[in-house]
Amino acid sequence: MLLAIAALFTLFLFIGMPVAFALALAAFPVFIVTGTMPPTVAIQKMVTATQSFPLLAVPLFILAGNLMTATGITERLVRFARLLTGWMAGGLGQVSIMLSLLMGGISGSAVADAGMEARMLGPSMINQGGYSKAATAAVLAFGSIITATIPPSIGLILFGFINEVSIGQLFIAGVIPGLVLTGILMITAWFVARRNGYAADLPELPKLKDLWASFLDSIWALAFPVILIVGFRWGLFTATEAGAFLVGYALVIGFFVYRELTWEKLYQATKDSVSDLGMVMLLIMMAAVLGYALTIERGPQQITEFVTTLTTDPVFILLLVVVLLVISGMFLEGAANILLITPIVMPVLLHAGYDPVHMGILIVTLINFGGLTPPVGVIMFTVCGILNVKSGEFTKAAWPYYIAMIIFFAILALFPSVSLFLPGRVM
Repeated sequence: MLLAIAALFTLFLFIGMPVAFALALAAFPVFIVTGTMPPTVAIQKMVTATQSFPLLAVPLFILAGNLMTATGITERLVRFARLLTGWMAGGLGQVSIMLSLLMGGISGSAVADAGMEARMLGPSMINQGGYSKAATAAVLAFGSIITATIPPSIGLILFGFINEVSIGQLFIAGVIPGLVLTGILMITAWFVARRNGYAADLPELPKLKDLWASFLDSIWALAFPVILIVGFRWGLFTATEAGAFLVGYALVIGFFVYRELTWEKLYQATKDSVSDLGMVMLLIMMAAVLGYALTIERGPQQITEFVTTLTTDPVFILLLVVVLLVISGMFLEGAANILLITPIVMPVLLHAGYDPVHMGILIVTLINFGGLTPPVGVIMFTVCGILNVKSGEFTKAAWPYYIAMIIFFAILALFPSVSLFLPGRVM
């Protein structure tokens, strides 16, 4: 029956069916053909999947991120990132990577970050920075992966919810990997810039007073992830309560501090949040149906048993999972991947002795990395579509960054302390 479910899901994707409906309809044999469960159970699972207190964190963080963007925070962070890194070789490319780090505490989505930066920085990188369209798309797309690790990452929230892992610990665990990935990508961008002659965006190092003034101007946005970590450390709120607090925080900053949040912008931010949430919740509801069908058919247990018959070596097991996640990321959007694949592979990894928090950071980053690879990488197509770049040109320009990501994943997999150091000390 598991083969039938997998075949149906693949068929539905191949004929172009939306992923959400493919998830639910692939479970059809379990509810109709086998008669194991009546079809009404599928409807019940759709409803019960939405009745979760931790899941409330998703709409709240989405709304908080859109509100912070509407307050003019993005423009302030661009200026701050430019002062921090614009003087380096690579200029605006370095600025884009630093901006992804700073925006990680606001957008929570790699696709959203990539799309925003492609519109905001892409034309300047091409016209002023000397970058080709393909090189611009590459650095913007790979920099967006940083956003997937920095709290409040929507991917980490979904992973924690679906796999019953502490969202607070996942948020804290993502900080150091996010900083490490930023450093690796900036070094890569420096080498690429030196080889191709990309000039710096600023003629000299910024003055300390200018840097300090820009920092103070951006302080309310930079405090965003810090508030999360402090709140989780001292037990001030859960992930859901943190989302509610940050919505209020964004409203206060927008209306009373920066005074750039108007009622029209508030309406647009709410409208965008509802649209984003509709996509995520539909995936969650449909994935719940397929997940229940796989549970009834003992899918996770059978897969665990199959993998352990191939090997009992934890390193080889992890390598198999990595390959699976990268391949699935080539075809599915990140949220769908997390909801569909992680409940299957997590029992295998836990059986092999891996820490769930460490695996959460590795898996979510791997899934987002899949969005940078042909044939259907979502992040790649988002950036290439905005900048009018062919996927073949993107892949050719991106090979130094692919190497950089392999180095990062090797560090993350071989040294669990990169992810677990902060949760072990802070929590």
